[in-house]
Amino acid sequence: MLDVITGFVGELRAAGLPVSLTESLDAADAVHHVPLEDREALKYALAATLVKSSAHWKAFETAFEVYFAVRGPQFAIGEDEDADEGSEDSGPRGEGDQRGQGRGQGGGGEGLTPEELAEMLFKALLEANEAQLAALARQAVSRYAGMEPGRPVGGTYYLYRTLRNLDLDGVLARLLETARAEAPTGTLTPLEERLARDEFGERLARLRKEIEDEIRRRLVADRGTEALARSLRKPLPEDIDFMHATREELTALRRAIHPLTRKLAVRLARKRRHGRKGPLDFRSTVRHSLSTGGVPLEPKFRYPRPAKPEIMVIADISGSVAAFARFTLHLVHAISSQFSKVRSFVFIDGIDEVTRFFEHGDDVAEAIHRINTEADVIWVDGHSDYGHAFSVFWDRFGQEITPRTSVLFLGDARNNYHASQAWVVHEISLRARRVFWLNPEPRAYWGTGDSIVGEYAVHCDEVFECRNLRQLERFVEELA
Repeated sequence: MLDVITGFVGELRAAGLPVSLTESLDAADAVHHVPLEDREALKYALAATLVKSSAHWKAFETAFEVYFAVRGPQFAIGEDEDADEGSEDSGPRGEGDQRGQGRGQGGGGEGLTPEELAEMLFKALLEANEAQLAALARQAVSRYAGMEPGRPVGGTYYLYRTLRNLDLDGVLARLLETARAEAPTGTLTPLEERLARDEFGERLARLRKEIEDEIRRRLVADRGTEALARSLRKPLPEDIDFMHATREELTALRRAIHPLTRKLAVRLARKRRHGRKGPLDFRSTVRHSLSTGGVPLEPKFRYPRPAKPEIMVIADISGSVAAFARFTLHLVHAISSQFSKVRSFVFIDGIDEVTRFFEHGDDVAEAIHRINTEADVIWVDGHSDYGHAFSVFWDRFGQEITPRTSVLFLGDARNNYHASQAWVVHEISLRARRVFWLNPEPRAYWGTGDSIVGEYAVHCDEVFECRNLRQLERFVEELA
């Protein structure tokens, strides 16, 4: 068990979860206080010691299902199903299942036709027979998944093939028809219809999980835990690349940014409040030492009072960098209390100030939506033209930059081979307190093709690669 926990902790660290040595020791100790046959108790005991953020739960759960899957020769891909399930002590779960011996009573289904298997599945769902559902899930995987030994896949393909053949949407419709027919009045009220749909949907979700677990157990038996864990590993929300995020990953990012803004605002306020000691305050030192005659002498210091910076954000919202600009604007305005003033500008080939969208209400997401629909950022053809946008910005707003202003440029600097007008960034750097550039592209891509980030970088204090929330968080801490 110690070797399994050690490998499990290593996988969590490889996935990005911050697991310290002390926490791994706590996890090993927690295992002694829960029954090992109770996988749910073991799962939550380990989670209590190893997981510190709800955003990390999915990665933890995936690793747990791989490292603590029920194992045995009966789960081998390409097994002899007749011999395995015909044996007296075989079953879809093996002897280590915490749910009891009922799990092992579903063998002998190889001779069923697809229609007979579908009918048994329907009856098991209708009667909520979990033991039979587990056995039928194993039969469905054996019959429909088409699993091949050694094939380097994570299981999604096998799951799709199995569910496609089971036609769960059709099963749900048939379950609802049966429920209507069995109602005393021959029909269901809208409330009863909804409750029945929710109940049957939950049973189908349990069946889907049984199938997923069965596929995972067979993959673990075939390829080993480490290889399967690598293939199933997904980035944490804070490590998702803005430029290549899927719709599901963007949803995870939106959920992750709200707690991040609260945590970051508190951290910045504490950092500003407890700044480093300033120069020696001689008068205060002498005054506080009079009561002791100067022995011992307790030095007193002047504590610095750092001013909150003014921020001007100039963001490219074209094409693939739009997601990056959206999350950066969201984060900056969500912690705007840590800055004396925040002004935002967005551009494609034209530029528009959008600060007004953030002035009323606390719904930053609504402000971002209004930017996407109402901002006047098209000058000619809607293709990025940094040079023209920066020139217009300088003409309209350049005089408003002061020595207290930090200017933040967001974009990949891919200018479609237009003139760069880098002199604008140079003039801004002469007026502003600091100038930063955040680029969501990997550093290796800078300066390739139509990227002219190097022409702007020479006039900036620093240029940062900023492809995910983790990098963005580190930069905002430095900015404040």
